Amino acid sequence: MITFINTIGRTVILFVHEVGAVSTLTLRAFRYSNRIWKMRRLIIEQMLDIGVRSLPLVIFVGVFAGAVASIQTAYQLKGYISFNYLGAATSVAVFIELGPVLTALVAAGRIGASIAAELGTMRVTEQIDAMEALAIDPVRYLALPRILSGFIMIPLLTIVADFVGILGGYGVAYLNLNLPAEIFFGSVKEFFTIMNVMSGLIKAFFFGGITAIVGCYVGFNAQGGAEGVGQATIRAFVISAALILLNDYLLSLILF
Repeated sequence: MITFINTIGRTVILFVHEVGAVSTLTLRAFRYSNRIWKMRRLIIEQMLDIGVRSLPLVIFVGVFAGAVASIQTAYQLKGYISFNYLGAATSVAVFIELGPVLTALVAAGRIGASIAAELGTMRVTEQIDAMEALAIDPVRYLALPRILSGFIMIPLLTIVADFVGILGGYGVAYLNLNLPAEIFFGSVKEFFTIMNVMSGLIKAFFFGGITAIVGCYVGFNAQGGAEGVGQATIRAFVISAALILLNDYLLSLILF
């Protein structure tokens, strides 16, 4: 019994320590927010890496997410309601859930893991220690551009995912049900609300920050050579994905 209580206590202490360390890293990064203009080249480079180079994967995932949503919605509507509302149901699912969540999970796999691997390699090869020895704060130089880019680019990627997701849903509706574009997009327009889109973008904003912050934190604390970098990469993805799903639930409670 005592061993069980000790294990719980150590887990709680470790969790509180991790939360505090992540919060400290975030505050340290935004302490340099007044230097954003001077760091614009670094930020633009990270925005290109996080946003533009992720477009092909996001488009691929978005198209098939919309297609699956359309298929599943049509199955649910079959025999009960006319397919005239298929576009509206598909668009709501894409705007609120599928677009932001799947985009964030793709970002966690590609971007969060990449950040952790890059910074972890710099940590184990003592490049970060060298920066500190030269009085260069690695949080300002390495973390801030990545965190800002995560906050900015994930919502923009979500907009792209929403757009191609609707097109993918229409493609399935047309091929499988021969549903005209006027009916599909007419129902989308009829039931469209700006809150549906904004709620998804608000989620994406937080998801992007979570992915970048976790990647930076895990990368900065990597140790143990190549094996440690590999473990940091996996850990960054697992933690980011878990936090994305947890925050999706919490934000859904707040927004709806």
